[in-house]
Amino acid sequence: MTGPSAQGAAVGRRIGIGLMYGFWKPRVLGAWRVPASGPVILAVNHAHNIDGPMLMGTAPRPIHFLIKKEAFVGPLGGFLEGIGQLKVDRDSTDRKAIGDALGVLEQGGVLGIFPEGTRGEGDFASLRAGLAYFAVRSGAPIVPVAVLGSTDRPGRLVKGLPALRSRVDVVFGDPFEAGDGSGRRTRKALDEATLRIQEHLTDHLKNARRLTGR
Repeated sequence: MTGPSAQGAAVGRRIGIGLMYGFWKPRVLGAWRVPASGPVILAVNHAHNIDGPMLMGTAPRPIHFLIKKEAFVGPLGGFLEGIGQLKVDRDSTDRKAIGDALGVLEQGGVLGIFPEGTRGEGDFASLRAGLAYFAVRSGAPIVPVAVLGSTDRPGRLVKGLPALRSRVDVVFGDPFEAGDGSGRRTRKALDEATLRIQEHLTDHLKNARRLTGR
């Protein structure tokens, strides 16, 4: 495969729709805020194991997620590549992953990123610099996304997943530009962009919790 497959991502979206609406009860708010065309980055909080598939099944456009290389094991690896997902080595400067991600944006696609890196509290408290780099380098707007669902209720199938048939809220925020308009990609500019992004994402999460009562 020479790059992430747009057709594969479209197939992944259909699979995500069947999976999410079959096992949970997604409530999607603000999906209209995602630009209908052109490059866009979805920045998603990461509190559940199901956050990636949840977004693939509820976003209005197919998504290419950057996913840790450890997930690409055996048949699952081939499946993830087949549905247009991007393998990234988080412990090094993975130039292929960077090139693939920028390629998605150059072709007007949707790049999905968990800016916290790994599953945790899902509160955007700690962001990796990669999101700022992709946003500043490509000029693509960022749409913050909050996935909110309880993982402490009875009926959970697997630890880290919402209970089966429980409601999961997916809240899309307003798109914003990460850069300062200068196009600079210096370390200082990326650090400033990261702080700007964190402020936007934290504010969106607060608003999403207020809106959904979670």
